[in-house]
Amino acid sequence: MKPSFHKALLIVLVLLSGTSLASGQKKKKAEVRSDRQFWLQQLDKMVKPVLYNLAKDSLRLAMPQVTSVHIDNKEHRIKVQYVEVLGRVLSGIAPWLQLEGGEPSEVALRKQYREWAIAGLKNSLDSTAKDFMNYDIGGQQLVDASYVALAFIRAPWLWENLGRKHQELMMKSIVTTRKFKPVFSNWLLFSAMNEAFLAKFGYTWDPMRVDYALQQMEQWYVGDGMYKDGSTYAFDYYNSYVIHPYLATIASIIGKKTKDYNSLFDKIRKRNERYAIIQERLINTDGTYPATGRSIVYRGAAFHHMADMAWRQVLPKQLSPEQVRCALTAVIRKTLESPGTYKNGWLTIGLYGAQPNLGDFYNNQGSPYICSNIFLPLGLPSSDPFWANPAAKWSAQKIWSGEDFPNDHSADLR
Repeated sequence: MKPSFHKALLIVLVLLSGTSLASGQKKKKAEVRSDRQFWLQQLDKMVKPVLYNLAKDSLRLAMPQVTSVHIDNKEHRIKVQYVEVLGRVLSGIAPWLQLEGGEPSEVALRKQYREWAIAGLKNSLDSTAKDFMNYDIGGQQLVDASYVALAFIRAPWLWENLGRKHQELMMKSIVTTRKFKPVFSNWLLFSAMNEAFLAKFGYTWDPMRVDYALQQMEQWYVGDGMYKDGSTYAFDYYNSYVIHPYLATIASIIGKKTKDYNSLFDKIRKRNERYAIIQERLINTDGTYPATGRSIVYRGAAFHHMADMAWRQVLPKQLSPEQVRCALTAVIRKTLESPGTYKNGWLTIGLYGAQPNLGDFYNNQGSPYICSNIFLPLGLPSSDPFWANPAAKWSAQKIWSGEDFPNDHSADLR
């Protein structure tokens, strides 16, 4: 073979290698872009009817007054659905609202949602507006106020751009819910979250409400990263809907105010990690998961905790960000692309489409919007490993495709 031929062959191989590398890089970028764009598309589809109408002072006119077929007090549940949907939507998209930069289309979308969020919050606090929201018409408002508080904690930008007048009105609205006695359950954390909000933004807060919630939750810890929700244990998703994300958030704020809970907060951190591992293993190869326990119509909020851990960049070492991204994407696809998920643009009561009998006695049109909390990782920039790393199988996919895989063991975290 002549030297000139060798040289030509080498050039061809180098060119092919470069083409392959470039093709691989493009594929990686497209993959990441498609995941993030899919999440943004789903966020926009879900949230737009709520915030667009609230910003236009027309939420009460546009939002259906749908309740569970098992409802206990239809009239009251409809009255509270507006604060409920506000808190549940904002708590989920808050990290994304807080983020800066990104693709021009995403920046433009975020700008629009920021405008709607601020205008909507102001309408909700304006006693002359059609969409004015009372926070003192029932105990459910304690729950709903805590999600509004959580949104501000996750997105200080919202608070900073609300303006002094509306900040005071918001603070007073949340303080109003102190009149309601929390149910002896995860509701203790709703009271504590409201106090954490006050502590974060420089208001007088009640240490006793926080202490009671923390001490009681410690009494309810049952092991292997999980807590009882009250006096008895239930195999449902309340450890993810509320308990772990709330404990982690409260710890992040109160830990800066006092060192009294340092050892407890260390336990909470380790339990957060253990429960995230369990959560990831619950997601099946196709994005389904066990449909057990009450509030199952909260859809992707069943993985609120794992999404929160990913956003806060504190996933345990056993879980790579990319495998969590892929697992959560599968859950989003399964729960939000199913037929009947929306009716006239609004979420239905169900898990896989409209399934009225899966509802509970307290569900109204605002309730299922807690599933927006699966979108928390959108608060990470596209350069973060969660988005930038190539797709990876999650545990169930590896195990059920026959791959060898590490076994799982409980952890003693008392």
